[in-house]
Amino acid sequence: MAAPSDVPNGPERAAGSSRGWFARLVAKPGVQRLAARLPVGAAIARRDGAKIFDIMQGFVASQVLFALVEEDVLQDLLDGPDLAVEMALRRNMPADRMEALLQAGLALGLLVRRRDGQFSLARRGAAILGVPGLTDMIRHNAAFYRDMSDPSALLRGEGGTELARIWPYVSEPDDAVSTAEAAHYSELMARSQELVAEDTLGAVRLKGVKTLLDVGGGSGVFLAAALRRNRGLRGMLLDLPGVMPQAEDRLGQGGSSDRVALHPGSFRDGPLPPGADAISLIRVLYDHDDATVRDLLSKAYAALPPGGRLIISEPMAGAARPDRAGDLYFAFYTMAMGTGRARSPARIVALCEAAGFECPVVAPARRPYVTRVVTCEKRA
Repeated sequence: MAAPSDVPNGPERAAGSSRGWFARLVAKPGVQRLAARLPVGAAIARRDGAKIFDIMQGFVASQVLFALVEEDVLQDLLDGPDLAVEMALRRNMPADRMEALLQAGLALGLLVRRRDGQFSLARRGAAILGVPGLTDMIRHNAAFYRDMSDPSALLRGEGGTELARIWPYVSEPDDAVSTAEAAHYSELMARSQELVAEDTLGAVRLKGVKTLLDVGGGSGVFLAAALRRNRGLRGMLLDLPGVMPQAEDRLGQGGSSDRVALHPGSFRDGPLPPGADAISLIRVLYDHDDATVRDLLSKAYAALPPGGRLIISEPMAGAARPDRAGDLYFAFYTMAMGTGRARSPARIVALCEAAGFECPVVAPARRPYVTRVVTCEKRA
């Protein structure tokens, strides 16, 4: 039974009953047939029908995108326009099937067809190749797609998922994750971290920060970007031992290895290393359940000096205004990971305040499908 505070009453209950009555009316086939014969009703019915169909066929659109990437169609067309029959020959594919794939690319706005019948890249199709790591993520989504083939089982937590096996650090003991596994998932994350770093550093200023500790920083993409933008900044990176070789290589190539202290280990094991006056958690919290998050935030609070700053950057869901990236994609992606959860900015703020942090700021999201940023402070 719901708690008394959860039970609507008075005007709220009446409004809910009114909405329920209207929904039941709209759901009647006879009402839909009548609406389709009226000028205003017909326009609404057509618009609703188109949007519903767009949702229904969305899985086909995602698979067409996957096929265009997997078959290197976009990459081929980057070199110039081509005919469907020529592209089919090079792939040992029936010409009419290739024509169907390219026509679908036209419908998605990724390709254009010239008067001579050749296909070429549209601006949006070319942009897919220009976004760092995007084609890798599109290929990676094949595993997520299979996990979503039975969404009811996923929602009930029945059986294992492919994403849980791809990201073993989330559900397995840290010492059970091999160096090869750590290298694999860190490289996959690194390919998409450049955009996350760009948007995060566009939302926060590190002026006055002397040392930044990046917890769960992987191969150092975010930390390297922060050091490039802030020449007087020093860095610390904490992640599993299997990730350290990649971090050393990346930071060394960027010429910032002499400004970084690497700390192989897990934030689950003991306190965070001291010495930083800012801590960043970049796409870390949404990998874990609330208990792990509470523990990590408490450790971050303990590690920071008075006036220290906490930076949290990740896709978020559950806000008052739903967001397709957070409430559709990332909410179910983190669910398929096993222990993950895409949280709302308000929920993250509440968890930070429970750990002792103050002055929370939710930055305006430049690209919610990339990340959102919450910052707060440890007051004296």
